[in-house]
Amino acid sequence: MIPEEVLCKIAKILKNLKIPYIVTGGFAVSVWGRPRFTADIDIVVELMPQNIKYLAKNLLSIDKNVYVSEEAIREALQNKSEFNFIHPQTGLKVDFWIVKGDAFDKLRIKRGIAKKIKNQKVNFISPEDLILSKLIWYKKSHSTRQLEDIESILKISKVDLKYIKKWAKEQSTSDVFNKLI
Repeated sequence: MIPEEVLCKIAKILKNLKIPYIVTGGFAVSVWGRPRFTADIDIVVELMPQNIKYLAKNLLSIDKNVYVSEEAIREALQNKSEFNFIHPQTGLKVDFWIVKGDAFDKLRIKRGIAKKIKNQKVNFISPEDLILSKLIWYKKSHSTRQLEDIESILKISKVDLKYIKKWAKEQSTSDVFNKLI
């Protein structure tokens, strides 16, 4: 099994359980910008407590040696943080990030864009929201990887600059974004 196949299985589980989600991070950069190596897949989920048990059970059914903890999912939901799914056969780690509930976080889930991978629709973060997310990560970490990803997306994808500028102002990242464009 390759990472794309694992992602498709996870996307199908999330769809069947009616859990809103978007794929973000480096994997999404490879869709909207230049392909690059990433050691994991980041997925933002809008999870409800009643879905925890079913999500854990379904993720564990993907393969016999996978790791996911129902307790870790509960803690992540309670703390609005993250939990992991590990697929040893591929060496893949999937970081599931719980929606924090702020306006931008909710909006980026709604603005997700379905892309086909292996003949299956998978919801990805929009290129604009990916840029905005990368700006936030840059603000926290000052990692030039974030800026390289943003430049890559700007060169390859058509984006709504007005939307990005509006939200960059809201999140106090306008100065960084304006230097990039």
